[in-house]
Amino acid sequence: MRSPNWCKAALTEDWQQGGFGLYIHWPFCEAKCPYCDFNSHVARKIDQSRWCRAYLSELDRIAALTSGRVMRSVFFGGGTPSLMAPETVAAILERVAQLWTPANDIEITLEANPGSVEADRFRAYAQAGVNRVSMGIQALNDADLRRLGRTHTVSEARAAFDIARNCFDRVSFDLIYARQDQTLEAWKGELNEALSMAIDHLSLYQLTIEPGTAFGDRFARGTLRGLPIEDTAADMFEATQDICNAAGMLAYEVSNHAKPGSESRHNLIYWQAGDYAGIGPGAHGRLTLDGHRHATAAFSQPDKWLQQVETGTPDKVNSLLGSDEQADEYLMMGLRLTDGIDLDRYAALRGVPVCKETISELFEMGLVEASSSRLRTTLRGRMVLNAVIERLLTG
Repeated sequence: MRSPNWCKAALTEDWQQGGFGLYIHWPFCEAKCPYCDFNSHVARKIDQSRWCRAYLSELDRIAALTSGRVMRSVFFGGGTPSLMAPETVAAILERVAQLWTPANDIEITLEANPGSVEADRFRAYAQAGVNRVSMGIQALNDADLRRLGRTHTVSEARAAFDIARNCFDRVSFDLIYARQDQTLEAWKGELNEALSMAIDHLSLYQLTIEPGTAFGDRFARGTLRGLPIEDTAADMFEATQDICNAAGMLAYEVSNHAKPGSESRHNLIYWQAGDYAGIGPGAHGRLTLDGHRHATAAFSQPDKWLQQVETGTPDKVNSLLGSDEQADEYLMMGLRLTDGIDLDRYAALRGVPVCKETISELFEMGLVEASSSRLRTTLRGRMVLNAVIERLLTG
């Protein structure tokens, strides 16, 4: 039996199994998409210099808490980070390099919408140090782009993709399926079209109707018509796995596919329960400090966040996570990965192992696979992942 001191050390250093990364949230968009429940805002005028100063101030604050760490990834998310001034991105990345030791293979990702892509701007991002772009294309037909509230066309998306491919070594893009009036055959054709483009990573999300969004309001009123039935959406998910696997774009997470070696290193930090600092309006973080793991969340309103940073109180929430909470987060996030979770790591966090009877029950249902050291979901299990996780947490 391992000693209590070993368990305490495992808890203290657990984040290192996932690594350390930085998330920068840019909260502004040109327009609010009707399905989007992210913290994004439309603003007429943006003081780029003031925003840059605020980000740099936050980097200094976080670095004082995490000195000596190796930075594995930086992710500019939003909002639409491709609306950021390249000078702001360059200043942030220069400060990151001064404050932390960058990993030899550090991944620096910037999200972009096709409508905000310009060749000169992308070249400037690349010169600043961005080496990966994630594009929000979402659909490859104009009618559905309009329904989704997107401001770009398919031709603009393809042109933007070509610019990105010429500027960056790694390019990913997002598509949404199970859209209004979309058939299984139409989705298969669209996915094959996407795979014909020279890419190494795809994020493929089933359309979800979130409360508080324009789609959520229409759905509640019964005016959001044409959504596929549950069985059709499930068929689309299965077809997605088959088509992507045949193309060598393997599923490494529920909604993410990549060629081997091209997985999103930043998102792996989340799913493998590493530490990450969240900077910007509404950004969340997980930081292990003095042996204790903290959950952080920033003020979501842009003006409020700026004011709080300038007065030295940027976090809305900074709370300690207990060992049970850490273990549950590891299970919930890790089971999204095709590779699953390390059962010994879970047991070290919680102090007790995952219930064997519950694992056996889910195994008999064809929802999980287990070995002596790992637990993972099957394809069938990933289709009902929330139910699987709930059963494991309550078992």
